[in-house]
Amino acid sequence: MKKFIICAICAICGFTTANAQKFGHVNAQEIIQAMPEFTKARTDIEALTKQYEADLKSMQEELQKKSEAYEKEQATLPANIKQRRETELQEMYTKIQQSYQDNQQALAKEQSEKMNAITSKVIEAIKAVGQAGGYVYIMDIAGGVPYISTTLSTDVTADVKAKLGLK
Repeated sequence: MKKFIICAICAICGFTTANAQKFGHVNAQEIIQAMPEFTKARTDIEALTKQYEADLKSMQEELQKKSEAYEKEQATLPANIKQRRETELQEMYTKIQQSYQDNQQALAKEQSEKMNAITSKVIEAIKAVGQAGGYVYIMDIAGGVPYISTTLSTDVTADVKAKLGLK
């Protein structure tokens, strides 16, 4: 009978060990910031921002010059020319506002596209590490997870970085 109980305990222990579930965690933000694609995307977005700012500044300077010229000669202009210049100035102002909005939308779209490509690459690497390591679940700690037991969960950040060829 003792042999049967010992065998049963061994069988149960073996069964739980065989079915042990592996959990992992990763810091995706750390991985993304280490990627050369992220650095390049940030540089590209900054360059595009500077270009848009320079274009807007040029448009604003032109509006300022025309507005000052109009202010100087406004008193001597006939009513029809005065009206035409005011309309022209208003159209320039509206064009600047529209350009600013278009630039903001273009920047947001460009940033979103670049980050989506980077994020997809990281997700694929996390999936590959998870499958290769037999993990049931890999949680991203950069997402503000309240608690992860580092004794019951394995940090696979280095494995994902290695999968992506990062240091």
